[in-house]
Amino acid sequence: MSMEKVSTIYQFKVEGLTGGVIDFSQFRGKKILIVNTASKCGYTPQYAQLEELYEKYKDVLVIVGFPANNFGAQEPGSNKEISEFCTKNYGVTFPMAAKVSVKGDNMAPIYRWLTQKSENGVMDADIKWNFTKFLINEKGELEAVFESKVTPLSDEIVSLL
Repeated sequence: MSMEKVSTIYQFKVEGLTGGVIDFSQFRGKKILIVNTASKCGYTPQYAQLEELYEKYKDVLVIVGFPANNFGAQEPGSNKEISEFCTKNYGVTFPMAAKVSVKGDNMAPIYRWLTQKSENGVMDADIKWNFTKFLINEKGELEAVFESKVTPLSDEIVSLL
């Protein structure tokens, strides 16, 4: 059995929600929680817990939100509208990427890495809805996946930080 090293998350650079670039190599040594977000979803209030988690653990954890309109057309807004919504309603300070697709033919490369074992070396994962959470360990490897209903401050997530 070959133990070929699969790439880590650190190879990725994505466009930021308000411009600029989010370079994942800057997060080496921290855990990373990646979440596909939406402004008009039943799970949207999780933004508040995501921000609380980020504030509480930011020495060891970074959270990156990826707005996506893949599920129920619940993220129809522009990057500017999404940014204003997150700031005004939830005081979001964690990094947010520009809107992407997290499923299908136009899936963002980082989401291909997150969901395909052939890319991440750990597991295949299916994104069933908004606010699916991927936890990356301090070495840039996929550690765990949590479905939408698992809240950011749940023991399942906090116990791994």
